[in-house]
Amino acid sequence: MSTNHPRLAAKTLTLAYDKRVIVEDLDVRIADESFTVIVGPNACGKSTLLKSLARVLKPRSGAVLLDGQAIASYPSKQVARQLGMLPQSPVVPGGIVVEELVARGRFAHQRLLSQWSPQDEAAVTDAMRRTEVADLADRFVDELSGGQRQRVWLARALAQQTPILLLDEPTTFLDLSHQFEVLDLCAVLHEQGRTIVAVLHDLNQACRYATELIVMKDGEVLAQGAPAEVMTAELVERVFAMPCRVMDDPETGTPMIVPAGRERRNAARTGRTPAMDEISVD
Repeated sequence: MSTNHPRLAAKTLTLAYDKRVIVEDLDVRIADESFTVIVGPNACGKSTLLKSLARVLKPRSGAVLLDGQAIASYPSKQVARQLGMLPQSPVVPGGIVVEELVARGRFAHQRLLSQWSPQDEAAVTDAMRRTEVADLADRFVDELSGGQRQRVWLARALAQQTPILLLDEPTTFLDLSHQFEVLDLCAVLHEQGRTIVAVLHDLNQACRYATELIVMKDGEVLAQGAPAEVMTAELVERVFAMPCRVMDDPETGTPMIVPAGRERRNAARTGRTPAMDEISVD
């Protein structure tokens, strides 16, 4: 599909919870087959935008477009065959074991009176293997640790086998090793042709894995593009009110954010100009 008409986009989008407007008159385009990461400070609208892209949150005005048509116009199963979603705080159904929860990711592929197929079984098995939860198959989900649950929910999203995958803070509750394993998996899925859209808090992880960043603040998109093009010290300070240096990651060559020392950060908060010997010039 032409890059001028991406499969997933939002046009003049306004999103609100009751009377509180979070995002107003926003245009966003998700590049096809990209690994797009949305970053920004807390409460800037990142997760709200992702929910609207997944048709979880209905816009007050404007529209989310899937293949050029309002996503609201599609039947639910048709959307579920195109978009997989890992929510930020999924609710665990009571009394359900891991394999059963992951299998629910196949719902969109089931037809009336159809039998569970070898393709369904293979999709569930592969999703559990990729997320390293196969050994938890018979465990009750509500007995698992937060990190284990997160990987189970990711397995459920993978089992849908959708071309577009939306992930709201997929590394939540995971230790450092598992964070990188999940992001590595996302990178592999992207390399295999899937479009990945994720909300992340860690800027260095975002820059390392994303092919495209969307930087938000106060419900607006301040920058969008490749990490090397948009991630600057000036942008980080503008968005996060944190002085920093941006340099090349010695492992990947991608932008790496190094926060300023305490004196410079305190000076930025108070408006005081630090002494010259407090500023690194190397």
